[in-house]
Amino acid sequence: MLYFLYELLADYDLPGVGMFQYISFRSGAAIILSLFITMVFGKKMIRVLQQKQIGEEVRDLGLEGQLEKKGTPTMGGIIILSAIIIPTLIFAKLDNIYILLMLITTAFLGLIGFIDDYIKVFLKNKKGLAGKFKIMGQVSLGLFVAAVLFFSNEVKVREHVKDFNGNDLQEIVVDPETGEQSTKFVTEDVKSTKTTIPFIKKNEFDYEWIVGFTGKAASWLKWLVYAFAIILIITAVSNAANLTDGLDGLATGTSAISGATLGILAYVSGNIIYADYLNIMYIPNIGELTIFVAAFIGATVGFLWFNSFPAQVFMGDTGSLALGGILAVFSIIIRKEILIPLLCGIFLIENLSVMIQVAWFKYTKRKYGTGRRVFLLSPIHHHFQKKGIPEAKIVTRFWIVGIILAVLTMVTLKIR
Repeated sequence: MLYFLYELLADYDLPGVGMFQYISFRSGAAIILSLFITMVFGKKMIRVLQQKQIGEEVRDLGLEGQLEKKGTPTMGGIIILSAIIIPTLIFAKLDNIYILLMLITTAFLGLIGFIDDYIKVFLKNKKGLAGKFKIMGQVSLGLFVAAVLFFSNEVKVREHVKDFNGNDLQEIVVDPETGEQSTKFVTEDVKSTKTTIPFIKKNEFDYEWIVGFTGKAASWLKWLVYAFAIILIITAVSNAANLTDGLDGLATGTSAISGATLGILAYVSGNIIYADYLNIMYIPNIGELTIFVAAFIGATVGFLWFNSFPAQVFMGDTGSLALGGILAVFSIIIRKEILIPLLCGIFLIENLSVMIQVAWFKYTKRKYGTGRRVFLLSPIHHHFQKKGIPEAKIVTRFWIVGIILAVLTMVTLKIR
């Protein structure tokens, strides 16, 4: 919003107005405003939730300190969503297709989570929104994101033009001042279903290759493969974040770490100098997402002020479903979705622990008549609680693992 104001005032040479053209300045302003919203608005919101007695219902799982959390205000995800959306609306270019896509993702998944929390808290239905409706919402969002990225003419990547032999085409450039000659690669912005695959020298993977054997039909079949992949990623990561939100500050802290990493990846992918130096895919106009992710980091870190152990507020499904979906869609947009199992390894482990527990219980019950368990309790963070490890220590250790995974994700830019 303020960027458009800068464009209107650019000709008047007003002091300080020129700063709004820089992504770095607007990102800094976004994170500061986001922190301010969570710290100031968040405190008031918690007080309102307490007055309205919008508290968490806690099942007795035999965990130390668990019942003490009963009545802690929930639906705090409203604070996070506000602190993401408001700074983005103010500081980002609202005509940028990627910004619009992230805003829609945030609002849509936040709405699904809000409905789920509303049913639990106000309608006193502990089951909340039926799982099939959550999945339907996530699938609908996946189809929408896939359609926008696949069909919008504003979504392009810059590729080297090839000659008849498949080699990168180069052209001679003459410096108008010195007359010196140099060569540079010929590039063009094209529609593409390519993404980044780690640890491979030519680290690009095209979804079209999966259906390449179909010949001409591959040009439209790749859309089905692409859409399926996006739906799977959004559904998996969104639900995994929801499962991870079981200890004070766990989902919030790990989301902040993953968000910061994706922000760095978005910045270098949208900067032609860094993209060329790192030999990664350059995506025009993607750098604007740095403002969104700055607001995301500010929102999660600010919320952590109240959500860290012992939590004064829980985000509820309003926050957790949205956080996971944001990370998923963001990584898809910057063509780094194959890095999600590494970057969001905490989410992956939490998800797998539940799947393994359920599958093994059903299998052993069918075979032996009595269900057996792999973990003392799932998701896996509860397993460690059952082993007597304090909650704060579990969360801190998970954060440390998350930081290690984030560093490894960044290292994949150079290790091929």
